[in-house]
Amino acid sequence: MKRLFIDSARIYVKGGDGGNGMVAYRREKYVPLGGPAGGDGGHGGDVVFEVNEGLRTLVDFRYQRHFKARAGENGRPKNQHGKNAPHLTVKVPPGTVVRDADTGEFLGDLTRNGQTLVVATGGRGGRGNAHFASARNKAPDMAERGEPGKERWLNLELKVLADVGIIGFPSVGKSTLLSAVSSARPKIGAYHFTTLQPELGVVQVEDGRSFVLADIPGLIEGAATGQGLGHEFLRHIERTKLLLHVIDMAATENRDPVADYTVIRNELGAYSETLLSRPEMIAANKMDVPGAQEQLRRFREAYPQHAIFPISGVTGAGVMELLREVANRLDETREEPTAPETADATEQKVYRFEPVQEFTIQRDGRTYVVASPELEKLVAMTNFDQYDAVQRFQRILKQKGVDDALREHGAKEGDVIQIADMEFDFVD
Repeated sequence: MKRLFIDSARIYVKGGDGGNGMVAYRREKYVPLGGPAGGDGGHGGDVVFEVNEGLRTLVDFRYQRHFKARAGENGRPKNQHGKNAPHLTVKVPPGTVVRDADTGEFLGDLTRNGQTLVVATGGRGGRGNAHFASARNKAPDMAERGEPGKERWLNLELKVLADVGIIGFPSVGKSTLLSAVSSARPKIGAYHFTTLQPELGVVQVEDGRSFVLADIPGLIEGAATGQGLGHEFLRHIERTKLLLHVIDMAATENRDPVADYTVIRNELGAYSETLLSRPEMIAANKMDVPGAQEQLRRFREAYPQHAIFPISGVTGAGVMELLREVANRLDETREEPTAPETADATEQKVYRFEPVQEFTIQRDGRTYVVASPELEKLVAMTNFDQYDAVQRFQRILKQKGVDDALREHGAKEGDVIQIADMEFDFVD
């Protein structure tokens, strides 16, 4: 079955960088030749998505697309660690599916209130010089920089059921109303079944509340028995929280508004008894057309128990009052309608073992580009202004076989070696 609605957003997230380790030494009185005492940097904060059941759309991500967690504090003297940065929590609505924008990797499907997902981890803090003391070097003059936080672009999709389903006979003005209150651009024409599939739009009320409004294709008498596209239409209605009946109160096609409402209710009940108990509202449309006031009086006499909202989808009269009341009714609605058995299965993340390739080498003229996530991280965490740090960096490259691999690829004295954004000359 097709998804009813996918609201989407593309955002950038970055975990906080780890704090830098510190180079420091003990300076206490009566302690000659005090050893290294540089503390570690604190961990950077994670970017964490958390489900908030009060949110219904991704509309807020249109205005803020970048989310960066804070960096950890740098290490301090006397082996004091820098503080870890707090995590950055980003609220998302239930039903948010998260994927990596570059790889398409499925990261999670957030459905339960309070559920969390770490989407960008913060970097670990760099180690202070106390970690690098050895029998050969008792006073190392080096410390690590903090690890950069993970950064990525994410695609967010909101698989939600429409909050409000607009129902009514063909050509009563449902599509016109949807286009007037949202950025949706449904096809509008003066003939039946202009809308052949549900059109959805995000509606934002003046006070900031928002909800999803669906223009359900026009019903006809006999829809519950499969007439026209009845079963397809009614299946969509079944997955909404509130029904908004749009009645052509001007009777522009020689229809009777009172009879139309009765027929629609009969079709809903014939398809599913639960639809008759679904919260509903009535929008008396086309009130700008002559004769509508008289039909509205008849309708109110026939259905005195219903709250009826006179509107004009063309002029906009009464529309804002209707939307405010819709938002109020949704706030009062707590129970979620049960999804049909044909709903899409929840996506699951599958982990597979893949062998790790330590590094690759590609030649570009006299430049040899060494690609390796581990070595790129090493470059980011090495302070090349510190002699001991440079010596350690060179030892690690040799231990991992990078020097020998470069020779096998033809590297000679003076050739340029590039790892990440760092370039240095090859010394044989």
